[in-house]
Amino acid sequence: MEKVKDIREVEKLVATMRADEQVIVTTNGSFDLLHCAHVNLLDKAKQEGDVLIVLVNSDDSIQRNKGYGRPIIPETERARMLAGLRAVDYVVIFPEDKPLEYLTRIKPHIHVKGGSYNPKKIEEEQALVAGWGGRCKYFEFEAGLSTTKIIERIIERYGQSEEIFI
Repeated sequence: MEKVKDIREVEKLVATMRADEQVIVTTNGSFDLLHCAHVNLLDKAKQEGDVLIVLVNSDDSIQRNKGYGRPIIPETERARMLAGLRAVDYVVIFPEDKPLEYLTRIKPHIHVKGGSYNPKKIEEEQALVAGWGGRCKYFEFEAGLSTTKIIERIIERYGQSEEIFI
């Protein structure tokens, strides 16, 4: 079964899931340089319901949010890596800076956020999900585990020269 879907496919699947009274969980993020904190978050998110749908920022939205040089890993590869994880049922790439439209189309029962998100910055998501009776759940990331920290560690150890990787 192919886990990477477009939003129209997921909407059809969600209709069936709702008819079967399954609890739908979503989470979103860049998932650039997939690491243990991501995997732990996805495992926890999956435990909250029956189906976990991961909304992945497109390359363009990451570049707008994080700036030049990001993402490191292209969107199709990030989606494929996430799809390979046992906890993940479906992956959808979204083009907007925030997943508001896709959340509205899926209407999850629970929307999970990792500790790297500032609660003030996601009030809009929280209000949106609450609007249809859903809720947001937050899980802390382990200290020091982030894509940015990994990039900083690589630069600190190896510098910015491309020659070291040849």
